[in-house]
Amino acid sequence: MGVSYRENGTLKPLAGKIRAEFSARYGRARSERQSRMILEQVVAPYFATNCWIFAPSRNSECFIVDPGISNPNMVSAISTVLKQHSLKPIATVITHGHLDHTFSVVPLDDAYGISTYIHTTDRRLLADPFKALQPGGMTAQILAELNMSDSTFREPREVVPLIDNQEIEIAGFTLSIRHAPGHTAGSAVFVVDSGHLIAGDVLFANGIGRTDMPTGSDSAMRKSLKERILPLDDELIVLPGHGPQTTIARERKNNPYLRPEYLDALN
Repeated sequence: MGVSYRENGTLKPLAGKIRAEFSARYGRARSERQSRMILEQVVAPYFATNCWIFAPSRNSECFIVDPGISNPNMVSAISTVLKQHSLKPIATVITHGHLDHTFSVVPLDDAYGISTYIHTTDRRLLADPFKALQPGGMTAQILAELNMSDSTFREPREVVPLIDNQEIEIAGFTLSIRHAPGHTAGSAVFVVDSGHLIAGDVLFANGIGRTDMPTGSDSAMRKSLKERILPLDDELIVLPGHGPQTTIARERKNNPYLRPEYLDALN
């Protein structure tokens, strides 16, 4: 027989009381943590790529997501935000290997000596981003504008390759990795503490990333949306690689690429 307690003369199971009290305490703790959490958005001048900065609070460690293209790089703009909140960066998290998401990775590593996390399939694009770019495309034109068309890229000093369904801890956050190919072969999305989805170019507000560039695949994108995006909780706040924040609920309702007409279309 389970242990019971009396409340207003009524005998009730103690296990239910413990669960309720734990849920209440957990909910308060999570709410307090979210109220202290810092989430900053720094938009790159080229391609308007969203660079996100996560920290549990002021005066703490943090991680940086997808530092994109600026002239000469994004370090100054990111450092301004770090100083504003007295943050210490310890990692860069990369959603995929396109240059508009990785351009400032090495400059950040040079400035702060931090690790870079990327899905193992797209790791090669850190040192050779041209493998996933269209010759003569917009990125190539921007590199020419920056006098970098013949530049040689290299990996940052410490690269941590990621795999599907892996969980990692960075700066007090738990990140769950989900491989979601389609935009690139090594695209990944990250669920952060069951509250945010770092979506990269897999999912936008009312859209998705293009699939017609090297290593992209429309059929792989459909599969990723079905298996990696649709099962997610409606309450998740989506942080896309470009454009405004959204939620899974909003995209489930409004995004044409999450409807059967697209998901079930023949290639």
